[in-house]
Parts: sequence; C-alpha cells; structure tokens
Amino acid sequence: MWLLLVLLLPPAVLSAQRCEPPPGPAGAVRALSARLLGLAGDPARAPDPATYLGLRLGREHNLQLEQHYLERLHRAFQHPYGRSVQAHGYPEQDAELSTGAERPQTGRLALYLLGLRATCPPTKPHRALVTWLKYYLEEDWTGSRRHGHPLTNYYQYGLGVLALCAHHKRVREEVIRRLLEAQHRGRLGHGAVDTEAVLALAFACLERRRLVGARLAAELRDTVHRVSRSMAQAQGPEGIIGNIYSTPWALQVFLATGMCHTEPAYSRAMAVLLENLDAFGTATTMAQVLPVLHGHSYVDIASMHCQEELDTLTPLDVEPPTEVPGNKTVRLMVECAQPWCSELQLYNRRVSTPATASLLDVLRAATAQEPHFTFDTQDTPQGPYLTQVLGLEARQEKRNYWQLLTAPSTPLLTGVADYIPHDGETLILRLSEW
Repeated sequence: MWLLLVLLLPPAVLSAQRCEPPPGPAGAVRALSARLLGLAGDPARAPDPATYLGLRLGREHNLQLEQHYLERLHRAFQHPYGRSVQAHGYPEQDAELSTGAERPQTGRLALYLLGLRATCPPTKPHRALVTWLKYYLEEDWTGSRRHGHPLTNYYQYGLGVLALCAHHKRVREEVIRRLLEAQHRGRLGHGAVDTEAVLALAFACLERRRLVGARLAAELRDTVHRVSRSMAQAQGPEGIIGNIYSTPWALQVFLATGMCHTEPAYSRAMAVLLENLDAFGTATTMAQVLPVLHGHSYVDIASMHCQEELDTLTPLDVEPPTEVPGNKTVRLMVECAQPWCSELQLYNRRVSTPATASLLDVLRAATAQEPHFTFDTQDTPQGPYLTQVLGLEARQEKRNYWQLLTAPSTPLLTGVADYIPHDGETLILRLSEW
C-alpha cells in the first residue's frame, strides 16, 4: 500500500525529499566552515553574498558574526540599489549608473537577494531591489540581439531567475523560455556544467514553488531531470563532473531533484570532494562547496526555516601560505588545435618564477619576459578564466576554449589562479573545441 502511494506521488513531491549529507570527515567539513567564517571576519575583504550563503547553508552557525557580515552586505548594496522606483516601474537612472562605472553584474544582485531570503527570519527585500533585478534581466538580454547571449552570461541570468523565485516573485514566461531555449540548443558555452546546474536549480524552484502554469511546470520538470541524467553521464572515471569546482554545482542538481537517493554518480562525486577538500582554499571555492557538503542546494533557500539553529561555530584563521625560498622553472607551451590555425605549436619557452607561483603568475612572468606574449582573463565565480592568449580569443559562438593541461595530456582540475606547477613541469595552453 505504501509502495503504491509512493509510486503515485507526483515528481514535484518526490523531488522535495530531503537528502542527508553523507557520512564523511565531519571534522574536516566543520573546519572548512570555520575557515570560511574566519575569512568573512576579515574587514579587509569586500563582503560577498556567496560567502554569506555558504555560511547560512551550513549545519552550525555563528549568528553574531553572520549578522555582522549581513550588515556589511547591506551597506555595500545600499548605494547602487537604494534609489527609488519611478512610476513606470523602472529604477531611476543617474549619472554614475549610466556610465557603467558602478553597475554590478546581474548575478551579484541575485546572490544578495538569495542571502536576504536565507536570513533568520527571512528579510523581505525592498521593492526597489526586486525591481532592479527584473530591470537587469531585461537589460542583460539586450546583448542577445548583438551577441546571441546575455550581456553577462547565462549563469548570471539563471541566478537572477532563481533569486526572484526564492522570494516567491513570478517571472514572465518569456524570460523562462529564453533560458529553456538556450539550454535545449546547447548555447551555454564552455564550463556549461556550472551554468546548466544554475538553470536547472532555477527551473526546479519555479516548478516546486508553483510559480508557473501546469504545462510549463511539466516542461521545466522534464528539463531538470534530463539535465540530471546528462550530468551523471558526463561524470569522469575519477568521479568529477566537469572539474573539481563545477562538481558541487552538479551535486546541487542531484540534491534538488532527490536523485541523491538513487544516482550512483552522486555518491562517487561526493567522495571525490571529501577526498580533495584542500582544493577549496579560497573564500569563493569554500562557499561553493560547503552547501552540498551540508546536504543543501540553493533551491532550499526558498523554504528555509530557522528553528533552533546551532550557534556553535567559531572562526578559524586561515594561515597565509608558507613561503618557499628560491625559484622554479616551468616550460610553457601554447597550442592551437583548430583547423584554421596554420601551425599547432605557437609558443614554447621556459619561464622562471618564484617557487610558490601559480599558473597565473607563470603567465604574468612570461609577459614580463617577452612582451609579445599576451593573455587575458575574465572574472568568474570560480576565479579568473583564461579568454585570450597570443591574441587568440576563446569565443563562445565558435564553441572553443583554452584548455589547461600538464604534459603530456592531463587536464588540470583547477583554474589558472589555483594551480601551482612544480619545478620542471611542462604546462600546455591549448585552444580546443567543446
């Protein structure tokens, strides 16, 4: 009888089943939360709403320090979004905003709104904040008329929709269908695990909160489960989905859909994260992995309850990396694996750097060593993303990206700012297709 009842339950109910965090090194996970709390308490660091969410979605809290951090966030967001809303429903413009000098990204405002919903008790956002986010979603989309994608990216656009859903704000069907079409047509670009995950979380929230009609809800539900299956199929033999930093996003989708109960890919990926906690050494990456280590996804923010929270977490200071004397020499190679390149190897030089230098430091040293060597990066939630080397750009519309490898052909699991090459290592930057 109970089995029959479970089988008859709609998918929306089944997907809401709580997934408990895995039994693992609880002390190490707690220490990671404590280190993030220590970083949050550093007044020299600008407040980041993602850091606040990483703290709020944990098992233990330090309510006083979290409240202090929230107040810092309020001050940071008050000026650009404290303006009144005009009668026609759009925020007032001023000289500062029109120049673009102070216009934050869509995703940053979305994360702040998610943070307000994650407070205890939840903080109702000022009407202007929600209106600003809706305005940015429309402004962001104007870029698609020229570039074929939002002015920021689909990741930030999806965060915007998720934030509105978390505050139980309806989203125009046209906005939702923009994301559905991009997902269906494979327009999300390289690094699509993170982006697909955020879109899936937004879709799951809209469906679960019943903010769309029955027909669209069914379409969203099917899309979310299709994304879950594709992420499970994309899991590598070592258990990683995409890379070590995109894996937590994939796990959020498994948690939001309830697939953590039945999908072997979930337990394998979680085991990899628990074995590689040292890879999450920055505030950004800590905040990214901690929610899933505590069994939460961003969809849970929409229905958070703050009853009897454990006020037991104490901050742990993060010690600066130990200085290693001396230098190291790394061989840096640049390759173009595209058919339109006249030759495969474009650059091959030895670069000398301090012993503790990251790959990003190696690139900077190469520029100082030979001015004709150029590169460029773009800031992302996972840190700097390599976009251009020797004048060759990684272009989303051309479906290519700069692949990072250590010779002969091992892809790096971390980004340019996090990977620390060893003395004598050969690093390869290869323009490849995705």
